[in-house]
Amino acid sequence: MNKNPKITYEVEDSVAILTINRPERKNALDGETLEMLNTAMDLAEEALNIKAIIITGTGNTFSSGFDLKDQLEKSPKGKEWKNILDLDFKTIMRFWHSPKPTIAAVRGACLAGAFELALACDITIASKDAFFGEPELRFGAGIVTMILPWVTGVKAAKEIILLGKDNIPAEEALRLGLVTRLTETNLLQKKAKEIALNLAEIDPNLIKDTKKAINQSYEVQGLLKSLQNSLDIDYEIESKGSPDKIRFMEIARNQGMKEAIAYRNRRFKPDA
Repeated sequence: MNKNPKITYEVEDSVAILTINRPERKNALDGETLEMLNTAMDLAEEALNIKAIIITGTGNTFSSGFDLKDQLEKSPKGKEWKNILDLDFKTIMRFWHSPKPTIAAVRGACLAGAFELALACDITIASKDAFFGEPELRFGAGIVTMILPWVTGVKAAKEIILLGKDNIPAEEALRLGLVTRLTETNLLQKKAKEIALNLAEIDPNLIKDTKKAINQSYEVQGLLKSLQNSLDIDYEIESKGSPDKIRFMEIARNQGMKEAIAYRNRRFKPDA
């Protein structure tokens, strides 16, 4: 791997620890990062000595989500969005479908695509300073992996998604069932590994089959078909380009991303 890989891969005992390593971009997920994350998942799933997988982020942030700056530089249009969104979707769903238990260890921001990734994991442990959200609609973008309504209630999902909420505190996330448990920041990695090692003590085939049985409880209700349909809707949204997204990117291109985000924030009442 590179000297400064965007995804680091470490093995501790029987646990693979995958770390999003782009602190200068708040661990944002660009195409290369997603490809490296898939490679890391391949390694973890193929290794017989690995019994559980932890995904986390470098520094004080899990991830700010899919990289808007990368989109700005590449300026995808029309059919170019198909491969981009397919990669986003496939990477998130790796954690749902993995035959090994997956644990998200979340500190700080966990937003948009990164939030969807954490939701797709079997267990999500968060530090008390973590915060969550789906701000896409405020940027004029759609939702790639519409898993939130399956994890929490429809009313909560609609409020979070339609209002583009990006400041859900850890305590509220726990109440809504978006995370499994909370811990102190300095104990996050320790607690995540303790959970992983407990999972590692159980027969891996028993874990795999039981996880499959739990997942099927949702899949027989149409989860996978629903997520695919939602991905198709997002492709339509992105390939056409909403006026809000076009305006946001225009400001980012001419005045910088910081000003574009300030423009977005000025449009909305802070308490809504």
